[in-house]
Amino acid sequence: MNKYFSINDKIYDIVEKNPRALDFLTANGFEQFMDRSIFDKMAKTVSLSMALKLKRMNVDLYEERLVAYLDSESTSVDRDLIEEVSLSRSDINVEGVLPCPIRIPLLEGFEMWLKDNRDKYAYSIGYELKSANLGLDWIKDQVKTGDVDQIPDILMSAGFDLFFDKELMGQYLDKDVFEAATDEMNSDFCNDYIDLRDPSKKYLITGVVPAVFLVNLDELKGRPVPKTWDDILGPDFEDSVAVPMGDLDLFNALVVNLYKEYGMDGITRLARSYKKSLHPAQMVKAKSTGKSENPAVSIIPYFFTQMIQGKNQLAVWPEDGAVISPIFMIAKKDKKEKTQPIIDFFMSESVGKVFSANGKFPSTNKLVDNGLTPDQKFKWVGWDFIENTDIGALLRELEAKFNEDILK
Repeated sequence: MNKYFSINDKIYDIVEKNPRALDFLTANGFEQFMDRSIFDKMAKTVSLSMALKLKRMNVDLYEERLVAYLDSESTSVDRDLIEEVSLSRSDINVEGVLPCPIRIPLLEGFEMWLKDNRDKYAYSIGYELKSANLGLDWIKDQVKTGDVDQIPDILMSAGFDLFFDKELMGQYLDKDVFEAATDEMNSDFCNDYIDLRDPSKKYLITGVVPAVFLVNLDELKGRPVPKTWDDILGPDFEDSVAVPMGDLDLFNALVVNLYKEYGMDGITRLARSYKKSLHPAQMVKAKSTGKSENPAVSIIPYFFTQMIQGKNQLAVWPEDGAVISPIFMIAKKDKKEKTQPIIDFFMSESVGKVFSANGKFPSTNKLVDNGLTPDQKFKWVGWDFIENTDIGALLRELEAKFNEDILK
């Protein structure tokens, strides 16, 4: 038993004792709990272990990841390793969010690096690297000021909206404020069909979050296993696909990529395939009519395929490529001499191995073996598209279109 809960506790009791657990649950398999009325009714009667078994998810691994998430704002990182410097008093500020499953080992590695290099650099380094599940509002508030001095010297995060919206980081891109580049790239991301190196040399990508399919074979009802994005957007999968609404970065990456390939029709088709959330009363009705409330396909981060249990669950890497949500890093150009060693750390082989091995977030470091086969390709919107598109305005339009179409 861990220090936070017993896996056999009722979900309601776990959340009562650890309120942040609800954010993890809703982002990782229990989207229905975003509706508080559903949570209050269901969570009081079902233990976490039972809920995970019903979903055929790996109980031990899920517990491990939930504990790591709760630890991420606790004391699992040894703060005695270094003398902390507050962001307001530091010469260099490093801020951003990291994927929950790898945040702790990355922080531990960074703090050890800071300790080992304490006497090497004659300047102080402050940092705040939160769990991605906590969102980006705290960073966006700084960015919206329009004051470049309010922005950290190094910023790391996923998020098309944060980095490319002209009302957010996009407003600074034409001011020659940031510079971060590499000519070296893992061959998984630099080949004849994809190149994640930014030609403008403003952005680095440290790793990616790939989106794949989790297929519930029991719910196919005679339909073939979907192998491509076009398959799950087809009429056969109407009201059958769970879309990652709780993961805004992945959702944004998904709709931008589908728009680029299919136009606005791709968003309409995604809305048609979207498995609508059911109220408990509707679930009862669905069962009485033989209609299942379970999605046939769930679009999930590749990482969570590690939790699959049972022969009726099948992970499918799309043949036309897994949509990727990149983890970006930028740095202020006028502080390059001081920021470069930190950038080198986060782009290093050791950090890349944490991304790839611990979290199934493929690394861009050229020395890291991501363990991918040649047919495991990626779907990337491309730098040209980003350069020639108002990404922020487009995302708002796509979200509005999706929300409008799911109500039809």
